[in-house]
Amino acid sequence: MFNRPGNRVSQQLSRLSNRLSEENPALEGVVSPFQALDRVGYAAGLLDPEEESYAFTISWWPMIAVLGTFSAGKSTFINEYIGTTVQRSGSQAVDDRFTVISYGTSDKVQELPGLALDGDPRFPFYRVSDEIERLSDGGGRTVDHFLAMKTVRSERLRGRILIDSPGFDADEQRATILQLTDHIIDLSDLVLVFFDARHPEPGAMRDTLEHLVNRVAARNDFTKLVFILNQIDTTWREDNLEEVVSAWQRAVVRQGTATGRFYCLYNPSAAVEIGDEKVRARYEYKSAQDREEIHHKIAEISSSRSYRIVGAMQAIAESIEMDALPALTRALGRWRRRVVQANALLMGVVLAVAIWAGQSLTGGFAPWFDGTLTQSMRDHPVISTLVVLLFAGVLLGIHYFNRGWVAQRIARTLPNETASGNWRAAFLRNTAFWRSIFLKAPAGLGRGAIRQLHALREQAETYVQRLNDQFMDEGHPPSATEPAHAAAPSGQREQPAPDAGGRAARSDAAG
Repeated sequence: MFNRPGNRVSQQLSRLSNRLSEENPALEGVVSPFQALDRVGYAAGLLDPEEESYAFTISWWPMIAVLGTFSAGKSTFINEYIGTTVQRSGSQAVDDRFTVISYGTSDKVQELPGLALDGDPRFPFYRVSDEIERLSDGGGRTVDHFLAMKTVRSERLRGRILIDSPGFDADEQRATILQLTDHIIDLSDLVLVFFDARHPEPGAMRDTLEHLVNRVAARNDFTKLVFILNQIDTTWREDNLEEVVSAWQRAVVRQGTATGRFYCLYNPSAAVEIGDEKVRARYEYKSAQDREEIHHKIAEISSSRSYRIVGAMQAIAESIEMDALPALTRALGRWRRRVVQANALLMGVVLAVAIWAGQSLTGGFAPWFDGTLTQSMRDHPVISTLVVLLFAGVLLGIHYFNRGWVAQRIARTLPNETASGNWRAAFLRNTAFWRSIFLKAPAGLGRGAIRQLHALREQAETYVQRLNDQFMDEGHPPSATEPAHAAAPSGQREQPAPDAGGRAARSDAAG
């Protein structure tokens, strides 16, 4: 059956549904509407039932990407956030791969190869090996050269994925790493960009600023980047944190991004000794306050991701009806007209040749009119039948040759990757030899399919209402694992709410 998934796809969707019920109950049951959407896609030829599902085109878990140079303290931040040592840290590059960190059932950190990500549609790097092969020009590098996966039991990872990047320092894999970084930014809900306060001159990080700021400034989602100035404890002697932050803000603005907000952090367990008690209290308060806000941003993206997934289901249904159906209908109309024109031309030529041959063999047109040809056919019925069948076979062959030739030419003009699926494959299914040339509605996209798409869009609205009810009832309470609000240092009152400019900067940073 065209509208049923293969065993492999069914098993993957079943595992996805089971994991969602464990980690993200808000999305429990959402896989079923995607399966109904798949059946429309399979029947229309937009999806391959053995390999594809619309559920595989999105990331089901909120993604937080942690980017920056190797010395910026990314791994230390990740270990502190998770609550256990997952990533190695050091002043030199210690890892040259992207590491995807997710929730696991073991208390110990489990390390898995990149193939675990490439072959599992639940994760954002499903089938990324093809892209890596293309980017590395077939240099023999596999997905394991660029990706790794780790799992650990941590409530802060339940329902979320963290991605730790290698540093952006020059090496033979730099081009591929930067391309993968773009891919990660596209998929991520929140991007934490770390800079090292020990390098007060922003020019030292020119490559990082160039790639992470300048190249994404024109994107409509660049506001999901959050800039973090880490290891600020190293600036305590000069006591000029505001000047350091201002220097980085100016550097970012020069790259074309309006976002000037920097969060300031340091890890007390790995900090230098701050000899001035007042400076230490001020730095501790600033770091704790910004860390709490960053943790809150991470916590709140789970709800936004849930809405995006339901919105994606609705968008795919709309794309099938509003984009794929009209495009396929127009393509089939062009195909039909061109086949008829080609048939008329070639069959006319064949008919003219047949008439000319008959005239040559019978000595003119007289036999056609005096009954000689008819009598000859009666006298030799077998030969006459074979000649007629041969002539009909030639005409039929011309017709099917024209169908295939014209279909291939039109198919090349259609995309094979869209939000609604593979238009090229769907068109070629409609031009298969068993399909009549006079059928105007694309296969699998008749009135019944359209009614089903409408029902799925209404179902998506129902899920949105359910999410609204759930999140409003919960009131977005902070997780039990989130830290309490940091106490202000002795002798210092809690800061008042920021003014309008501060709110605007914070909004830009949050994305």
